[in-house]
Amino acid sequence: MTNKPDDDFFDRADAVINLANTHLEHVGRGKVSASLLYAAARFSSWVSACGFNDSADMKDHKDETIEYFVQEYRKMLTENLDDYIDNFEDYMR
Repeated sequence: MTNKPDDDFFDRADAVINLANTHLEHVGRGKVSASLLYAAARFSSWVSACGFNDSADMKDHKDETIEYFVQEYRKMLTENLDDYIDNFEDYMR
């Protein structure tokens, strides 16, 4: 990640993961994952909108906003995939 996370960063992430895990009793991993991705996109869009004065300004910065979130997601996904690769036997027992 680009910036050092605050003290509660991982607690918030774990809370979201724990909520997602409760849905696994009713639907498959793929559907829960798709819902999480949609929720992240929707929330990120709202966070972005809060930083603009109007829709025209937001539209003008759409590409750079997308690039920022995609770049951050790529970093986090890479970090977590590497962690699972390095600890596969322990995590997947």
